[in-house]
Amino acid sequence: MLNQSLNFIKKIKNSFFPFYRNKELKFVFDTLQKGFPKETVVARFVGGCVRKFLKYEKIDDIDIATILNSNEIKNKFNNTKFKLIDTGIKHGTVTLISDQLKLELTTLRKDVETDGRHAEVEYINDWQLDSERRDFTINAIYMDINGKIFDPQSGIFDLKNNNVKFIGDPNLRIQEDYLRIIRLLRFAIQYDSSNDKTTIDALKLNLSGIKKISKERILNELLKILNLKNFDNILKHENKKKIFSLVFPEFKYLGRLEKLYKVKEFININQYFLLVILLIDQNNNHEYFAYKYNVSNKIKKELELFNQLFLQSLKNKNFFEKDIEKNIYLYGKKQLIYLNTLIFTENINFKIADFLRLNKAILEAKTHKFTIDGEYLVSKGVKEGPLVGKVLKEIESQWIENGFEISKDSIKKIIKFNLD
Repeated sequence: MLNQSLNFIKKIKNSFFPFYRNKELKFVFDTLQKGFPKETVVARFVGGCVRKFLKYEKIDDIDIATILNSNEIKNKFNNTKFKLIDTGIKHGTVTLISDQLKLELTTLRKDVETDGRHAEVEYINDWQLDSERRDFTINAIYMDINGKIFDPQSGIFDLKNNNVKFIGDPNLRIQEDYLRIIRLLRFAIQYDSSNDKTTIDALKLNLSGIKKISKERILNELLKILNLKNFDNILKHENKKKIFSLVFPEFKYLGRLEKLYKVKEFININQYFLLVILLIDQNNNHEYFAYKYNVSNKIKKELELFNQLFLQSLKNKNFFEKDIEKNIYLYGKKQLIYLNTLIFTENINFKIADFLRLNKAILEAKTHKFTIDGEYLVSKGVKEGPLVGKVLKEIESQWIENGFEISKDSIKKIIKFNLD
């Protein structure tokens, strides 16, 4: 009932306050249209923003297709408040940025030659031809600044039916860019699409082509998949689950998702934590993944932390019992709740009741704050510099081990020992 009410509100908002009525967007389209007769369609919205608008979803990225080339776009916005960035000049793409908007403008084109990684393109002014070189029918729906739809590949029909379908022959489309295998998985998971046998067979047949794709592009697409709110949809479709596992063999623990989504109301499931769930074990499985895809330091640190915590929790029976306050101080309640979740998904004998009991213990546990700082040590005669950090660490360590208590005499002894 709540979802129906929310969808109704979104429909009303879409009808009365559509995103394309934004004044800055109107200015952009008017600027692009200057010098052309009204009957010439110079620019249209395309891709995700149109798809999300039709699905009453939040629009975060706005892509615009145009018959103008990059230099013509630059000239038109030279003396405006928009900043122009050459984000993909080789592919005919530039980005316009203002205080409110970030827009990607791409020149209409057709592929002349492809090798599965890159395409040699020819810039055109034919909207039909531009639609034919796109990947899926649902990504080839265009809309002008007045909300008028141009749908040459019948993408709206497929969108309404949650059908993710290649434009033309799936084999040919995949062989133009093998990343489309992973993109198909992403959209199929997002829309819970049951793909036909021809599409599934084409994905399987071309899997080896993934090796031609840069690790950076693959990781970027993977993180988008893991960011889907309904990533667990993958469990419903054995074919897609199998293909996903073949593309990402490091993810040995897809089965953990079944338990994870049983407790989703108690945690914030994000792409980083999903990596933890799919990778962390007792054998440093995460290390190869991090190396293979040259992941960011943020992801690497996240994986290393949870691998360390996971191993500690297995070795130390008191991790969530006597040592819970110590571990909360060292790592934080949020991280311990995530660790509890990882253990719940990994251990078949760990029941929901066990998960909830530990969650409650974590949330209700006392938190402690270390109040001694460098300024205090300097006032007691410790010379500024590395020694302050060393002494501070020793005092903190003893404070933790003594149940978050330390006497003034103990502090004096530690200071005196380091000054002698």
